[in-house]
Amino acid sequence: MKASKFFLKTLKELPHDADSINASFLARGGYVQKNMAGVYALLPLGFRVYKKIEEIIRREMNAVNGQEVMMNILQPRELWDETGRWQKISDVMYRIKDQEIGLAPTHEEQVTDIVRRKVKSYKDLPLSLYQIQVKFRNEPRARSGLLRGREFPMKDMYSFHASEKDFENYYQSVTEAYKKIFDQMGLETKLVAASGGVFSEHSHEFQVLCPTGEDRIFHCNKCDWAENKEIAKVKDGDKCPKCDGWVVEAKSIEAANIFPLGDKFSKAMGATFIDKDGKEKNMIMGCYGIGLTRAMATIVEVYFDQQNNKMVWPKSVAPFDVEIISLNKNDEAEKLYQSLRSASRRRSNLNSDDKVLFDDRDMTAGEKFAEADLIGAPKRII
Repeated sequence: MKASKFFLKTLKELPHDADSINASFLARGGYVQKNMAGVYALLPLGFRVYKKIEEIIRREMNAVNGQEVMMNILQPRELWDETGRWQKISDVMYRIKDQEIGLAPTHEEQVTDIVRRKVKSYKDLPLSLYQIQVKFRNEPRARSGLLRGREFPMKDMYSFHASEKDFENYYQSVTEAYKKIFDQMGLETKLVAASGGVFSEHSHEFQVLCPTGEDRIFHCNKCDWAENKEIAKVKDGDKCPKCDGWVVEAKSIEAANIFPLGDKFSKAMGATFIDKDGKEKNMIMGCYGIGLTRAMATIVEVYFDQQNNKMVWPKSVAPFDVEIISLNKNDEAEKLYQSLRSASRRRSNLNSDDKVLFDDRDMTAGEKFAEADLIGAPKRII
């Protein structure tokens, strides 16, 4: 892709209302445009990062036998009344005035409705359905850029099982898949025990240690033990409950969460199956969520170099793998660009414009370098 043809509009000054590193960088770099508190549009540069994150997530969800679907955002009250959550989550669900319809902030009710209509036998289980779709939540304190939004894309997966043992095995498989996802994004995560909120008695969070994080966790300096401060019964410096290490308190960003739902939703909504012995039983469920733009924002919080005011994206999610900067009109830069395009096409059978950016614009070297710092390609050729 030639920069002269690419819709790249950076800002010279930091946005006055930016309250976090990711909000400042993503707006200034031309990745997003803020429309209102907690609502951001993805511009071409940001959409390239988003699509790479989406590809990583989709690949790993398919690897654990997840099947992709697309459920409805508009949902009727009667579906939510079955679980009693129409009233319980009224503070976060956007609703249409004078109609018994809401914008689903999560999809446990609808996916359970789908499965109870289609699945009748243990032979149809286990089953795992996921979607990558926009969510709407009436977040009262939308802040921290893309980390806490009111409208955001999310991958939510729901699994259905005939037994607790089968669920536990699958829960572990998804845990490992999530670890792979974040490893590929360049994020080191800790699996942290946490409360289940309105979903379950407990859950697990994938937390990324970060000095700008809003969450507080306790973790061991030796083993993998970790708990969210909200439920922890230890303090900084205590002996680890699991080994001979010590408890450390740290700031972190919650990158994802997974919940064991048991039969909470299946029992309330009559999602049953006939087992091997001919007995009717409730399905055992789990749910697993990752916010895609939240992941993007987390990567920025971790990788942005504040001292030098520049970003270098991990290659797996970078908008461009390579940026070529031409400082004057010459044929050598054009030849190199065409050569890299051809090589990329041969390797991946994809349009190489997805990987190489050639800054052929009539701008000063300083202007080009400043924008290159915002684009953050892992490799830069001058």
